[in-house]
Amino acid sequence: MPDDSDAPGRTETESAANAHHDDARPAGSGHGDEERPAGSGHGDEERPAGSGHGDEERPAGSGHGDDVRAAGKGGGGAASDRSEVLLEAEEDGELAVPYWLTSTEEAANTTFLRMLRRLPRLLRDAWLLAWRASARTTAAVLVLQLTAGVAAALGLISVVGVFEGLLQAGPTPERVRAAVPSLLFLVGTFAVRGILTSAATAAHGRLSPMVFEAAEMRLLDLTTRVDLATFDDPEWRDSMERARDRGIPAAQQMVDVGVEVLTNTVGLVAAAGVLAVLHPVLLPLLALAALPTGWAAVRAARLGYRSELRLIAVWRRQRMLTHMLAAREPAGELRAFTVRRFLLAEVARLLRISTTEEVRVVTQQVRSNLYGQALSGLVSGVTYAVLLWLLWTGRMDLAAGGAAGYAINIGIGKLRELAFSVNRVYENGLYFAGFQGFCELSLDRAEPAPDRHAPARFTEIVLDGVTFSYPDAERPAVDGVSLTLRRGQIIALVGENGSGKSTLAAVLAGLYRPQQGTVTWDGADVSRLHPESLRDRVAVVMQEPTRWPLSARLNIAIGRHDQPATLERVQDSARAGDAHEFVMELPRKYDTLLSRHFTDGADLSGGQWQRLAVSRAFHRDAPLLICDEPTANLDARAEHDVYQRLRDLAAGRTVVLITHRMASVREADRIIVMDHGRIVEEGGHEELMAAGGLYEQLFTLQASAYQSA
Repeated sequence: MPDDSDAPGRTETESAANAHHDDARPAGSGHGDEERPAGSGHGDEERPAGSGHGDEERPAGSGHGDDVRAAGKGGGGAASDRSEVLLEAEEDGELAVPYWLTSTEEAANTTFLRMLRRLPRLLRDAWLLAWRASARTTAAVLVLQLTAGVAAALGLISVVGVFEGLLQAGPTPERVRAAVPSLLFLVGTFAVRGILTSAATAAHGRLSPMVFEAAEMRLLDLTTRVDLATFDDPEWRDSMERARDRGIPAAQQMVDVGVEVLTNTVGLVAAAGVLAVLHPVLLPLLALAALPTGWAAVRAARLGYRSELRLIAVWRRQRMLTHMLAAREPAGELRAFTVRRFLLAEVARLLRISTTEEVRVVTQQVRSNLYGQALSGLVSGVTYAVLLWLLWTGRMDLAAGGAAGYAINIGIGKLRELAFSVNRVYENGLYFAGFQGFCELSLDRAEPAPDRHAPARFTEIVLDGVTFSYPDAERPAVDGVSLTLRRGQIIALVGENGSGKSTLAAVLAGLYRPQQGTVTWDGADVSRLHPESLRDRVAVVMQEPTRWPLSARLNIAIGRHDQPATLERVQDSARAGDAHEFVMELPRKYDTLLSRHFTDGADLSGGQWQRLAVSRAFHRDAPLLICDEPTANLDARAEHDVYQRLRDLAAGRTVVLITHRMASVREADRIIVMDHGRIVEEGGHEELMAAGGLYEQLFTLQASAYQSA
């Protein structure tokens, strides 16, 4: 409800990519967040430059030399030559690390030993979340994976019996017959492990979306429980954006990667156990053989993370421009100003920068993996040489040597996979920790919910010395206001922009809790009433009403969603709000979906949306009606009709009207004039005109335009 002028210091926070580091890639990479429409609340592209964060989007032509190229210069060698400047100019605010990649930066610069130390706690937290999501499914995953690991270990041990049978003295048929029991046992363990692994995969497939659902519902529940003023706190919004865009997917991925860690650990323990039984000296050699590959995997991952940190501003800008080229909203202006070629050239330039960097990173990753594989091959060769030495010197028989070679091969593979999984657990664990921190912060900011309910009707509402300030604001938006509203009155709030009208209305609606003073309904302090019971007695018409992507019928009925709404009642509300006629002209009338983003959907003009909002307020049928510029988008005839209906509705109800159109408030019972958060004048129209104060100045200024015409 409050306009920007009533809330100094408020900023919109940036959006983020989804779960993993490649989610921030440009449109077309297969991630859904690139297709969010402008104004959907997720678009980090829509932050104004200079709003206080270093990685804001700056449109082409904003004055940054690296960003602005003449049409036709994008995508060539020049762009490639300039990419290094863009990627290495760390002092450029656009290349500062976005808030939602801070954990990626930490993961990119941490040590592998630190990852190992944090691994147990991270996995514990992830499995606790999974247990809360579905204890039965979580237990099934754990039991099935552990049992599959036991089956794998038994299979490895049976390999010794197979080799003993095949390598014993005697004719070949006898040796084969001697190996058959162990071979059958080996086949059986393989079959059992396969069945158990498939069952574990199926259980994990059910568990993973359950974890995502549980995490998202917890975040949404806590987000909607905090008081409205919390949304004006930039620190809380940053925390919420991080938890929503990285924390929720990280919670799911923590469980997914945790399953990988468990699977690889079980396989490794099985191989290590066999080697320890066959000959203890082979066990440290197994770990040593996997270290180079693990180092290469971690280094390759870090190179990818660091590349993302360098390219994220480029990807975000390219994604923004790609959306603008393909979206409906800017299509008209894009053609009217003939900027198609310019924008295509800019997208091509950004893609060339991205491609050049990605090719460089892939080259480095391949080189690292090559070094790791080479070193691992050398150490593996030493391991097998030791195995041959053990066989040569008679310290190990031939059958045990064959089984040891098989176990070494499996163990090295599991160690390599485990090293990479640990790296992923660490990064996702950082974002998961941010999610948990947001939950704790939101619990601290949750609205109090006393058991006492607001009265169904009221005789008067009294504000006594009410003061409210937005977070980090230099002055109060509402400063020491005392006011009495009586049932059946029409109260008009007028004043210049930033005078505190909308904020005062939000306090009346129970959306903001004053830091000083009291608001009482028939003597009951609203701070001791359940906030939802209070809001249930209030209907609000916003200056910019929410455009719900629902049917026309539900857009009205949502005003009283807790009660059954017959079509006849909805139509009565639509007629009261002057919306019935245009709704009946829609393709499916009241069942028409009001969103162009869906098949058979329709959109409305600004004035039609406003009339729909007025109809929704009529449908709510509350004792207190607050209208914040309810006719801002209406023509003169429709505005006159709406105000006439508001006067009819005022019978037995209280109407608070906020408007800049002074002629609309002449018939109000009382006019409250505000300036800098304070009430400076109060009375009827004739009384205030005679006083010659601020109201008379504003009214005369508007009237003079019509008189001169």
